[in-house]
Amino acid sequence: MSKYFNFENKERDIPYYNHNPQLSKSAWIVLLCCIPISFLVYALFEEISEFLASFIFCTVLLVPLMYYSDWNLSLILHKPTKNEIKLAILLFVSYLIYALIIGEAIDIFLKISTTTSSGLTVNVESLISLIFSMMGEELIKFIPFVFLMRLVYKSTNNRRFSIIISTFIVLIFFGLLHYDFETPIISLLLLQGLGSIFEFYGYIKTKNLFVPYLSHLLTDGIIFILILFGL
Repeated sequence: MSKYFNFENKERDIPYYNHNPQLSKSAWIVLLCCIPISFLVYALFEEISEFLASFIFCTVLLVPLMYYSDWNLSLILHKPTKNEIKLAILLFVSYLIYALIIGEAIDIFLKISTTTSSGLTVNVESLISLIFSMMGEELIKFIPFVFLMRLVYKSTNNRRFSIIISTFIVLIFFGLLHYDFETPIISLLLLQGLGSIFEFYGYIKTKNLFVPYLSHLLTDGIIFILILFGL
């Protein structure tokens, strides 16, 4: 049985999980610590400039990852092909359809409102800031994903199982990261959490972080534009 899923690009592999390249224990600790640090620096700089906060938020995650990867950006990013761009757009549309269906189902069957943007203030700066903040969010998913995959693979030597378990845990983690003491947890887990499966599919298929990044950027960009114009 192939260690790859049928839908994967078998010319590339997910980095780090199989010593490809090898990261030391101290490197993993630093990378994982960068996740809460990135949120902290974003909160500190947000009042000064949302664009600056988003840039630093992304940099705090990306620079250490590249440092421990000998500045080999191709481990996570590749110049997108036309098919990869089409895939990102398809995943973006698929997520919108999924979000509409799941949101409506939650509203009807659980009697819970899934509206989370009513208190969100959007301006041109926040729209432009998405360029960096969305890459930061993809790294927040990517770093624990490859870390967990490394742990599971080390114990099982099963690549497929490692991907499934790591993806499931990170989906829950990413959903809970959006908790704001107001939005129902079930909504976060289904929309922001499970909804990220489209972006994970894009990455696992292509091993190119640009694909989930573009899909995520389109999703939040459309939402921000609608809010900006009061739609």
